[in-house]
Amino acid sequence: MLRFSAMLFCLLALVASAGASAGELDTFVDAQMERTPLPGVAWAVVDGDAITTGAHGKIEAGGNAAVTEDTPFLLGSISKSFTALAVMQLVEAGKVDLDAPIARYLPEFAGKPAGAITVRQLLGHISGYSTLQGNSTPDDSGTGAATIAHRAAWYADQSPAYAPGARWAYSNANYLILGRLIEVVGRMPYPDYITTKIFGPLGMEHSFVSGAGERRAMARGHTPWFGSMRPVAAQGATLASAPQGGIVSTAGDTARYLRMMMNGRDDILSAAGKARMLQPASEATPGYGLGWMLDGAEGSAYHTGTSPGFDTIAAMIPAKRRGVVVLTNGSSGMGFAESTDLRLGLIARALDLPQAEDTGATMRKANFLALAAAPVIFLLAIIWAWWKRGALRTKRANRFGLFSLWFPLPAMAALAWVCIALIPQLFGVSLSTLREYQPDMALLLLATAVLGLVWAVTRLAIGYSGRPPTG
Repeated sequence: MLRFSAMLFCLLALVASAGASAGELDTFVDAQMERTPLPGVAWAVVDGDAITTGAHGKIEAGGNAAVTEDTPFLLGSISKSFTALAVMQLVEAGKVDLDAPIARYLPEFAGKPAGAITVRQLLGHISGYSTLQGNSTPDDSGTGAATIAHRAAWYADQSPAYAPGARWAYSNANYLILGRLIEVVGRMPYPDYITTKIFGPLGMEHSFVSGAGERRAMARGHTPWFGSMRPVAAQGATLASAPQGGIVSTAGDTARYLRMMMNGRDDILSAAGKARMLQPASEATPGYGLGWMLDGAEGSAYHTGTSPGFDTIAAMIPAKRRGVVVLTNGSSGMGFAESTDLRLGLIARALDLPQAEDTGATMRKANFLALAAAPVIFLLAIIWAWWKRGALRTKRANRFGLFSLWFPLPAMAALAWVCIALIPQLFGVSLSTLREYQPDMALLLLATAVLGLVWAVTRLAIGYSGRPPTG
């Protein structure tokens, strides 16, 4: 899915010994929430075995119910670390070999282009599946408990965009396939495995897998809408998205999960297994381990999550046994309605790191305003074309005039392609998927594409209407 920029977190500098106090974090959040339309945020800080939690705002914009440490949020791609942990449990049980081809465990991959991809390559995002492939879905996603199996079989028929092991490309396809691996080798549905093997032993009582039939009350997601935020229609995620982004948890529960990852003990996974997860998956991916993004200079591991209506981040410094999780029930906007400073600020203060300056905020605002102005400009241009219809008709009299009359049509067709296809692909999604995360931006892209073409066609229609030019 769309990801909160890992590069921003990588800019954070060297670690000191202690983070901000709970009161300082509260004060910081209070100030940040006054500057953003974000409805609510929950956070938790791990310091050794101690966990401190905090929350601010509402479960839904305009509502009365307050966010608490026990309010469930959709974690998004932080879920990948849970899937990776489950795979490592199967590795330690002797049931999975990290360097075995996926076709050994999933027969639907046998004889297929992706069949030789190894489990390690899937975990480290070096399988060859692209970001766009990972955000693509079959027309029929299947229903019920077979949903993950159906989606995995669909990916088995897709040829990876790159040679396996050749390059790093973040792709949800990798973890969907791993989710199916867990079901087959673990001999139980993915939600049941995560619940019994991870949530239960860790005391994560408020956590569950979205799409598995549970309907617990959770924070309402919100998406940006021209500087404000509006609630999303659907809550949670489908079961088909569970292994890569569908786990629902609370700040307190996720902190217990981070504490386990840093405790240096053998419990639901050996200490050596945890350390293995926090090392680069291969030479081709120094910044990604097994389900975790890595910063070797800081000795930190983290993962972000972006889902329709939610932005989350969990970060830890295992050597210091310090960690922090930040959960928000609003997708950050493009230039406006952003919550980047809030999330990164909490991470920086909790881990006692200097917060990186967001130098791109002004440019993002300018780009959004330019995109918002484009449909208005095209509407005015259509009115202008009708007002100057006589001059347009005279263009048919000579070659230069004909060129100026016809050239806007291919130019606007190219602009429509940029808006509808190219720009969404730069985010690794289709326009319809972008609409789920950034509905205001998707609307402006579509309006620009359509009105640009309408303007070009209108000019032609006017130019060839009425009496032909004389003289």
